[in-house]
Amino acid sequence: MTEAVVLVPLFPALGVLLNLIFSRRMSEAAVGIMACAAVGASFLSAVVAVFGLSNMEAGHRAVETILYQWIGSGKFSVDVGFLLDPLSSVMILVVTGVAFLIHVYSIGYMHGDPGVRRFFLYMNLFVFAMLLLVLGNSYLILFVGWEGVGLCSYLLIGFWYVKDSAANAGQKAFVVNRIGDFGFLLGMLLIVFNFGTLSFTKVFAEAPHVFNSGDFMITLITLLMFLGATGKSAQLPLYIWLPDAMEGPTPVSALIHAATMVTAGVYMICRSHVLYDLAPASLVVVATVGCLTAFLAGTIALVQNDIKRVLAYSTVSQLGYMMLAAGVGAYTAAIFHLMTHAFFKALLFLGAGSVIHALHEEQDIRNMGGLRKIMPVTYTTFLVASLAIAGIPPLAGFMSKDEILYSTFNAGMGGWNFILWFLGIFTAFMTAFYMFRLVFKTFHGECRLDPERKKHAHESPPVVTIPLSALAFLSAVGGFLGIPIFLKYNVMHNWIGPVFAKVAHHGEEAAHAAHSLFAELSLMGISVVVATAGILLALVIILFRPGIAEGIRQNYSSLYNLFLNKWWVDEMYNAVVIRPLWALSGFFWTEFDGKGIDGTLHGIANGAQGSGGWLSRFQTGFIQNYALTMAIGVAVIMILALF
Repeated sequence: MTEAVVLVPLFPALGVLLNLIFSRRMSEAAVGIMACAAVGASFLSAVVAVFGLSNMEAGHRAVETILYQWIGSGKFSVDVGFLLDPLSSVMILVVTGVAFLIHVYSIGYMHGDPGVRRFFLYMNLFVFAMLLLVLGNSYLILFVGWEGVGLCSYLLIGFWYVKDSAANAGQKAFVVNRIGDFGFLLGMLLIVFNFGTLSFTKVFAEAPHVFNSGDFMITLITLLMFLGATGKSAQLPLYIWLPDAMEGPTPVSALIHAATMVTAGVYMICRSHVLYDLAPASLVVVATVGCLTAFLAGTIALVQNDIKRVLAYSTVSQLGYMMLAAGVGAYTAAIFHLMTHAFFKALLFLGAGSVIHALHEEQDIRNMGGLRKIMPVTYTTFLVASLAIAGIPPLAGFMSKDEILYSTFNAGMGGWNFILWFLGIFTAFMTAFYMFRLVFKTFHGECRLDPERKKHAHESPPVVTIPLSALAFLSAVGGFLGIPIFLKYNVMHNWIGPVFAKVAHHGEEAAHAAHSLFAELSLMGISVVVATAGILLALVIILFRPGIAEGIRQNYSSLYNLFLNKWWVDEMYNAVVIRPLWALSGFFWTEFDGKGIDGTLHGIANGAQGSGGWLSRFQTGFIQNYALTMAIGVAVIMILALF
């Protein structure tokens, strides 16, 4: 049954091919159904393959399927193949399952758009690239998928390319990710240099014999790979592309932010856990960058007024939590949060899209309010997702985020882990506040819609609300796959744990080994109290005492403007990087290329033309002149020869 893994990426690829050939002859609905069927068939194939994997003995659940040899040069070779193990199995189920619901939603959301056929082609291609990334049996196959999702993000973010903002956002995502990808590529080259292969199984088997813990080379390799992850998973300092990705259609935002591109960096680090286990300094960097990213993005989300932009910075913050988990060695917790985040973040974006569609593209939450009665299904599902991301038990976000914070608190990092835990718990407070600020401003209070929008506001059709309901169910119960305290019944640890068995001396495995029921319950209680406090504060400030918010804006205007202007990071990049590059490019264009290279070529051409004009004067056409010239020349030669 595990052979079905080959079909998982095949069906989306087939959907792309059929779209290219037949979509012009098909109706809009037929194209959407075909794209959904391709991803749905991929999901069913993933279920069959994972079921086959589950029948294997724990600790030996790994099946490598080689299709053919791609590169062969001397001793170096790369096969095109897939690696199905508990880690990749979770990824393919999440990617295909969530992507299927987003595809179904897109049929309703994109109805009437002139580019709908192109949209579904890009979406199927995106899913194919992501599946190639998570199923590849080597770093090179992973990198092909890695670049594939980068290409698709450019195409989908800039889908409405007639808008300058969309075209610019697509270019920004593409360029920023190329910076990270350059680091990842260098890391791959160093892996080839040190191991002679890019195969996961061979590299991970040889790594403990090639390097000692903390060696400079393994630290360099893992840091370069992490640079790639900072681009794909939007971490400091390369997170700046993700908020602008909102310019794409809302289903694109849901797919990118929930289950595909942004999780690639987290997956890559967890897949490379053997290498990172040998580079403790790199793990500290990963944890620190992840924690700072979560905190920074959380502060920005506090004051944003665009409904999708709040969710965008929320995504950056949650990705920071995943990186924090990976950095403290809690790889299972990182993947667990990746999974639960896919459920509630896809739901949040699709819910935001439902609101935007109903309000004729209105995205400013200051112009909403009172939608709870107008859009009851959207409101209920959005509320479930907000409670989940805020960390309210027993919803999915509480289970995974609490495990990350618990693992961070117990990580042996010489006290640094306590600072990271404090920033993490404070970020959890901010998350609860800004999410319920969003809920209250959008769905509660007085309706602030203009009369025309209010007249046409309505609940979305079933093709939209059914995927919302399915994701709400997953956001509510998905966390029970990783029930805390009762480790015996923790499906995530029992399933994925053996993959990370070799690093059981730190991270969440160490926390569980030294498990203290009192400590875990205490930390869990703090987490719940902090989340509840954030929600209550939002309730008071937004609904009961709105004057408090205005007072805060006036009394702390500098801090408010800092957050509202996103810490002026874009402006800093513009001043430090973009403008100097423009000036340098202008210098090379006008001075070096224009005056230097072009000037030299023009000078040679003008010299040739001038000398040719001067020599042309000797071409008189009279034979006697030529005879006289020859005679003078002969005389000169004779004189030189004799004297």
